[in-house]
Amino acid sequence: MGTLIMIGQVVLGLSILIILHELGHFLAARAFGIKVEKFYLFFDAWGVKLFKFNFKGCEYGIGWLPLGGYVKIAGMIDESMDTEQLKQEPQPWEFRSKPAWQRLIVMLGGIIVNVIVGIFVFWMLTFKYGETDIDNSKLEYGVVPGIIGKNIGIQAGDKILEVNGKPAVKFLGDVLSSDVLMGDAVLTIERAGIKETLTVPSTIFNEVAEHKRNEFVQPRRKMASVGEIQKGSEAERMNLQVGDSIVAVNGKNTLFFDEFTDVMKSRVGKDIEVSVVRNGEAVALSGNVDSTATLGFVLSTLDLPVIKYEYGLVESLPIGTLKAFSVITDNIKGFSKIFKGDVQADKALSGPVGIAKLFGTEVDWLKFWSLVGMLSMALAFMNLLPIPALDGGHVVFLLIEMIQGKPLSDNFLEKAQMVGFFILIALILFTFANDIIKW
Repeated sequence: MGTLIMIGQVVLGLSILIILHELGHFLAARAFGIKVEKFYLFFDAWGVKLFKFNFKGCEYGIGWLPLGGYVKIAGMIDESMDTEQLKQEPQPWEFRSKPAWQRLIVMLGGIIVNVIVGIFVFWMLTFKYGETDIDNSKLEYGVVPGIIGKNIGIQAGDKILEVNGKPAVKFLGDVLSSDVLMGDAVLTIERAGIKETLTVPSTIFNEVAEHKRNEFVQPRRKMASVGEIQKGSEAERMNLQVGDSIVAVNGKNTLFFDEFTDVMKSRVGKDIEVSVVRNGEAVALSGNVDSTATLGFVLSTLDLPVIKYEYGLVESLPIGTLKAFSVITDNIKGFSKIFKGDVQADKALSGPVGIAKLFGTEVDWLKFWSLVGMLSMALAFMNLLPIPALDGGHVVFLLIEMIQGKPLSDNFLEKAQMVGFFILIALILFTFANDIIKW
């Protein structure tokens, strides 16, 4: 059931974005009197259609190949590679008959809609939910490093004071920001009362992609009371209860949660005895540590200095816009690091399987719409890349036409479209294979 929910969410999210993207092209074309012959969600490759109907001279439908969607604009060389119409004299309602500036707007229509959708989604999420973070300046016990943090020299108990010379106030927004996890950031830390600086290497994103950002650092926490027990877990079987305070494992005192997890990792596949305080009384519980080195409980968050920011409707707009465009800037940084060789492409790039895993196996509408907003901005960026067959490729050709004063030949555009098509197929196959290998 969980897998079906995951697939359903990714199909719904991507379908919404594909339809809105193609609607941008559709509306721009119609605004300039250009005939649109088809509007399809997914591709009807080899003429195979799951559903179709005609309305006012345009065929609307759903194809069988879920690799995107398209609108077929009369008089334009596109992914359908239908060049028969181009052998006839140009008609006034065709794409090729319109001025270059109008054709440019038509090609940018989908990207513009994706940006608007991304901004709107982040705006509404900021207005409805505000922002929740952890006050990094009030983490009494500092941070505890994961695999990645240990590799760059962070130690348990370090306090991260600054990121690139600016105060690190928010744990998620500053300490775990993309500026840090993309690499090249300078951290000012306090260790045993002495300030030091650590440089985050430019290659760190390879490790982030492999281990996830939680393996950079987490707030160092004392062994707070148990806040949740997972059903069917070892914690449930050994009768650990919500409200219990764990004080020792196998007779060893565990003041901090990272000390507890270290013991768990050393006892995989072995029996343990957990000492807890329950309603003021000491209780001893016995269990076994599984291969994940966990028991299946979550600590109460009452000990964390959580901060909540709430914003009005107008106040949320610039914040939501900034969040939306940060997706594009992060993509630009990511691709630049791939080209420089700092980040491996197989670590950084994900396809449909990777995207599906982000949605998860449970319905969480905040998470769903956050991912839709992120993907909308990512699609805008990807479509603007100057690759033939993408909107960005058409934009480049139109800009060349506007500069030189005459259009590129149909023969050149056809060949460029074919080259772009094969590049896209190669990228799709690469990301699919990469997803499967990661999985």
